[in-house]
Amino acid sequence: MKAPAKRTAILSILGALFIAGFGWIVATQGPLAPVAVTLAQAKEARLERRLFGIATVEARRSHAIGPTQAGRVARVLVDQGDTVKAGQLLAEMEPVDLDARFAAGAAAAAGAAQRVTSAEAALAEANSRALLAKNSADRYADLRKKNFVSQEAADAKAHEAAAALAARQAASAALAAAKDDVRRAQSEAAGAGQNRANLRLVSPVNGIVTARLAEPGSTVVAGQAVVQVIDPTSLWLRVRIDQGRSNGLAAGLPTEVILRSRPDEKLPGRVERVDWVGDAVTEERIANVVLDSVPDGLSIGELAEVTLYLPAVDKALAIPAAALQRHGGRSGVWQPENGRASFKPITVGASSADGLVEIRRGLAAGDAVIVHSSRLLADNARIRPVESLK
Repeated sequence: MKAPAKRTAILSILGALFIAGFGWIVATQGPLAPVAVTLAQAKEARLERRLFGIATVEARRSHAIGPTQAGRVARVLVDQGDTVKAGQLLAEMEPVDLDARFAAGAAAAAGAAQRVTSAEAALAEANSRALLAKNSADRYADLRKKNFVSQEAADAKAHEAAAALAARQAASAALAAAKDDVRRAQSEAAGAGQNRANLRLVSPVNGIVTARLAEPGSTVVAGQAVVQVIDPTSLWLRVRIDQGRSNGLAAGLPTEVILRSRPDEKLPGRVERVDWVGDAVTEERIANVVLDSVPDGLSIGELAEVTLYLPAVDKALAIPAAALQRHGGRSGVWQPENGRASFKPITVGASSADGLVEIRRGLAAGDAVIVHSSRLLADNARIRPVESLK
């Protein structure tokens, strides 16, 4: 064979090998190659369900103690961290004119009581006059029947009796008014005394002072807190749970709490209450968790990680949660069918802590589903099952 012909043959063979190699690469490794996928089968499993949330330590019962009317703080007897007893004096407001008003009220009550005594005496006198006038009128009426006195004289005595009776009724009304004055004056004095007593800010519970919010000489308005007191036995954790994962959240669920100050210690507890009102901004529900035993040194505002244990689901048909996909606006899974991918809508239920999800409708036990793929799948895309994706 001549050299040019030999060279042409060699180049033709190399070209054919290049084209064959390029075609093989395109068919097996390029965009036209089957998509590498990993498979799993739907099977029965026990789903251990959990919820997780971040919590803040709070006091269930916190008391903001302040005056019922505006005034100036006279003294504050406690500071943050102090332990107090129920009824203990914590702070006091300046009385300003309350002492004078209380004294004036007491004097008014005493004066009203004296007026009652005077009215009682006047009533007694009126009763006596009325009785005397009635007896005289009766006697004159009898004498008139015997024509011993004139009609005018009998009528005059009858008029005197009626006037005496009216005077007695007036005295009785004056006595009732005097008694009302006494009750009003006593109520005013009691109100002034109560206002004076309200200037003494006392603790309603056995607790701990968490804040001293005003100093002597400060002017505060009605309802403004001077001292904050909490009941240390009412500490709990306010847990925020994603609304999308909150199905099954209920009071009584067992919990496991890890405080930031105790990262290596798991504290058992339970859900005491689930708030009816959630957070619409963060899309979270709020649960309140109490610890079985409150550790020493627990501080309000401390963060914690809380795991809530939901009842397990036995014999649930489950697949890996990673197999769930959305396609065409529907939720479902990709399944292998004659070497190609086929999407099937399904209905899911509970999910477990180890990455499984319950299948309510759409699959049967033993059905294969695609869990992971080397690239996005499409309907009728060629697939190639592998053990794992590298």
